[in-house]
Formats: sequence, C-alpha cells, structure tokens
Amino acid sequence: MENRYAVHPEQVKRFTTEELRRHFHIPTLFVSGELKLYYSHEDRVVIGGVMPAAEAEPLKLDAGDFLRTEYFLERREIGIVNVGGQGTVTVDGEAFVLEHKDFLYIGLGHEDVQFASSSGEEAKFYLVSATAHRAYPTQKAAIAELTPNHLGEASASNVRNLYQVIHANGIQSCQLMMGITQLETNNTWNTMPAHIHDRRMEVYLYLDIEEDARVFHFMGEPSETRHLVVANEEAVISPAWSIHSGSGTANYSFIWAMAGENYTFKDMDFVPMDQLR
Repeated sequence: MENRYAVHPEQVKRFTTEELRRHFHIPTLFVSGELKLYYSHEDRVVIGGVMPAAEAEPLKLDAGDFLRTEYFLERREIGIVNVGGQGTVTVDGEAFVLEHKDFLYIGLGHEDVQFASSSGEEAKFYLVSATAHRAYPTQKAAIAELTPNHLGEASASNVRNLYQVIHANGIQSCQLMMGITQLETNNTWNTMPAHIHDRRMEVYLYLDIEEDARVFHFMGEPSETRHLVVANEEAVISPAWSIHSGSGTANYSFIWAMAGENYTFKDMDFVPMDQLR
C-alpha cells in the first residue's frame, strides 16, 4: 500500500511538475499477478488495481497491516470495475462474473474477497474503497444493461455518455459514488465549464487511450489551475478544493469515483469560464 498524504492548496501553487505528479498522479495500477493499492488521505479513500494472472491462483483483497483492521472490508465498502478481459470476483464464496466494464459493489463486513481471470485475456479489476458505517448488499451492474445519460454538444467537442452506477438512485452505498463516462469519436472535452464540490473528493481513471495519445487533466483551485498529462489506465486523485476536468488528443473514457460528506450530484459549485486562471 502506497501512502498519499493530503496537500493544502497553498502548497500546490508552488509545486513543480514532478511534485504535482508525485502527490496526485497514479501511474501504475495493473501489473500481472499483483494487487496494487494506494491510500489517499483525501477522505481516506483506497484506490487499487488487481490483475490476476490467467490460470493462476486467485488474488485476495488484503492490505496487510496498513489499515490495522482484521480484514479489508471490516470498516469499508468497495466499488470494482473490470477494465480487462472476463474475470470473477468471489465474495465470501459467492462468485460474480464481470465482463469488460461491468461494475460490482461490495458492502462492509465481507471477510474474503478474491479476484481471478478467466482463460484468455487477463482481467483488470479497478477498485475504489471508502469508509462505511453500515452494510449494503453486494450488487453487480452489467454495463450492457445500463442506460446512459447523453450529454454535450458537437460544437463544444464534448458529446459523451454518462453512466451513473453507484449512487443514491442506483446501487446503494454509504458514501461511495461511482460510474463511467465515455466520449464519442471526435469529442475530447469532459466537465467543462469546470466545477468543485468542497465536501467530497474524486478519483479519475482514464481509459481507452491509444498508445500515442494523452489526456490533459486540469486540476487546482479555479484561480490557480495546473495540469497533469496522463496515459491509458492511469489515475488522478482530485482533492475537494480542486477542479477536475480534461481534454484529450483523441476521445477516451474515464471512471469517476467520489467519497465524502455529501451523497448527491446537486452539491457542485460551477466555475464560470471567466473565473478560471
């Protein structure tokens, strides 16, 4: 488990590119045969990637002694998205088969969570975990069965499909909110005009980016913006005080996950374009 401490916005104003990336950028999530975890002090969220080797023993969700609990989900909930080939998540003996971009929510109290790849292309399980105060049922959401919200305009290069999966009107959780946004061909902008929600943090995992393409993720206070250049399957931690917007050299997708005080999409404070610096 890699530890990422929270950073005050006054510090970020003076960060170099290397310092900005060291605190907010997650470059490596998926390594064959490994479980990689990052602990963020922004709302104590854990971000991770699990890539079980094909035809190998399953990998168990385990943070060692970092959380100082008996097991990972003793006081936590978790959202999982498979961004690789077909795989299986087994929760206390119950198996859930996840195809590409299928979601799974697991509530607190489950002691044994294991990840396995099917034969063929290895599965890549992306996970985000938040602290929890009560147990909600384990529930799967297949991407093929979900109906997206169609947003944006071609004139603004931001036509996209938004899937809200774990939220108040979807799969229930304590505080975790999670979904995926897919930009259509020839569209590159997401979440502009920008906004902040000072009561919850957010994490972006960027996907479907060609090898020679990049996304420019914009962050920082509205009056002090910075950017991170990210490649495929790389993530960005967004503090509650920061905008979180991006534009790519081609269209892409991203998985968003939020945790914090508010459990609603109505607490966003939009930033007028003339206030961005």
